[in-house]
Amino acid sequence: MSMLDEFKKFAMRGNVLDLAIGVIIGASFTGIVNSLVNDIIMPPIGLALGGVDFSNFFWTLKGPAADTLAAAKAAKAVTINYGLFVNAVINFMIVAFALFLLIRQINRLAAPKPAEVAVTPEDVLLLREIRDSLKK
Repeated sequence: MSMLDEFKKFAMRGNVLDLAIGVIIGASFTGIVNSLVNDIIMPPIGLALGGVDFSNFFWTLKGPAADTLAAAKAAKAVTINYGLFVNAVINFMIVAFALFLLIRQINRLAAPKPAEVAVTPEDVLLLREIRDSLKK
């Protein structure tokens, strides 16, 4: 079997196609989650904390002090951007919770598998009959 044929066989498996579809949908879902966090969730949290913008939380390690992260980057300062990290953690929590809800719903909708009835082999039935006859 040539390498190309082997690759075709591998690529056409259901698992590989499902994974590819999942990656594509996941990439699209990331944009939605980023918008949800940055445009919907973070503004009220920032307002509740007194108009604070998490994306502008940073420490300047080297370079001139700046009021905003954009200004620090423009001045080529070396910064630790812990506010962006907070945003990334919130993004992760939202994605994890959304996936939890999705999987939970799929599990609820999945029909329970019918219990398999064990079929007793004919020779065992015959032996049981003989045993019962001997007991009498």
